[in-house]
Amino acid sequence: MGTTFDLSFLFLLVVSMEVPVIGKLNSPLPLILALMAGGIIMVGGVTYKIVETPTAEVELKDLTVSVKRETLTVEIEASGTLEPIESVNLSPKNPGRLIKLLVKPGMSVKQGQVLAVMENTEVQAQGKQAQAHFQKAVAELEAAKITIPSEINQAQTRLIQAEAQLEETQASLAKAQQRIPKDIEQIKAQILAARSRTQLAASRVKRNEELMKAGAITHDSFDEVISEYHNAEANLLEITQRLEQIQNTANPEISQLQQDIIRSQAAVSEAKIAFEERKRTAQAETSRLEASVTAAKAELERRMIQFQDTAIRAPFDGIITQKYANIGAFVTPSTSNSILGLARGLEVVAKVPEMDLGMLEVGQPVKIVADAYPDKMFQGKVIGIAPEAIIDRNVTSFEVTIGLVTGRNELKSKMNVDVTFLGKQLSNALVVPTIAIVTHEGKIGVMVPNQDNDPEFKPVTIGIVLDEKTEILSGLNSGDRVFIDIPSDKNDKKSQSS
Repeated sequence: MGTTFDLSFLFLLVVSMEVPVIGKLNSPLPLILALMAGGIIMVGGVTYKIVETPTAEVELKDLTVSVKRETLTVEIEASGTLEPIESVNLSPKNPGRLIKLLVKPGMSVKQGQVLAVMENTEVQAQGKQAQAHFQKAVAELEAAKITIPSEINQAQTRLIQAEAQLEETQASLAKAQQRIPKDIEQIKAQILAARSRTQLAASRVKRNEELMKAGAITHDSFDEVISEYHNAEANLLEITQRLEQIQNTANPEISQLQQDIIRSQAAVSEAKIAFEERKRTAQAETSRLEASVTAAKAELERRMIQFQDTAIRAPFDGIITQKYANIGAFVTPSTSNSILGLARGLEVVAKVPEMDLGMLEVGQPVKIVADAYPDKMFQGKVIGIAPEAIIDRNVTSFEVTIGLVTGRNELKSKMNVDVTFLGKQLSNALVVPTIAIVTHEGKIGVMVPNQDNDPEFKPVTIGIVLDEKTEILSGLNSGDRVFIDIPSDKNDKKSQSS
């Protein structure tokens, strides 16, 4: 590139400057000669200056910059969208008709607040029926807790009575078995005594009969002796009959007592079985009644939950964002057939290129500018970095979540924003303009002047790239010059050679 200078322009400049003066002088010739001499001297000085300044040096200064050390502040820009921290579409758990709608979009609600009510007449009736069944089951269980112990006590009492009767019969048999032999022995002894008295009376009769025939005693005395004999015979007969009676009745009495014992033993066994059976069935019956109470309670709770489910409640504090159904609409439990939309809080979700991800960390400050508020800057901080990349049109990026520090009242869901992640400062970094970075045969480098001040490729290792500036890690030193543009003649030669 050469430098030219128009001498005619300088001459015209000098003449034009002096035109008003010439008209005022009586003798302008000396002044004109003086001006011409001054112009010649000026033109000569300029021409000398141009000749003495090499063209290549002028071009090198215009086309190169010096490598400098600077302090860089890492800033990464990205676009994002404001999203709710938590959002949900509210639907009923059971299909039905919407009868009440208690909120509108934009309203703030609290967790547990009733937002809408579904038709619940049938559910309410089923709940009352379930409550009645539960109360009946409880009453039956409470009654059983009273009657079952009483029945067990009665069965135990019958067992005790049967055992007592058995013991009494066994005692009677034992007594009879001891008493009857003694009675027989006593009667036999009485028979012997009566027989002796009868024999004695018979001897007296014979003696007194001889005496009466001899006239020694009277008939009356003899009659008394005969009467004593008859009495002795009668007494012997009575005692003998009593012996026969005892002997005849002893075995039947013992047999009867033995049969009574057998019957008492059977009664004891029966009472014992009944007692044990009642205790066993009591436990089973109590368990059955308790199970009935549990089942009835579960059914009641299920009906209560169904009734409660007819009231659509807020699962968390938030703002109503949408209304999807009107009163009277039939709504089913599906996300495509919701009643209301509820959202909580706001955060920014931005997509950051993979190459910039290494410069981000949780807690890093972020500047946020919304399209709706271009003149305002809001503050945020990084609260999450997605563990998996998103690939869209062969571009790999990661979703970065930004929590709002300011702007919660102004910013709205789904707004578009531009974010700037503020990173650490790099002090004393070696920096060149990003435009100076070139590639040659697959290598990254810069063009530096050689001995002839012609561009020459030099490979370098780059660090952080911040828009117009790029960090140089190796390959250059401070003060080196790099080309930011190629001389036109070099470009022409390059185009001719290529």
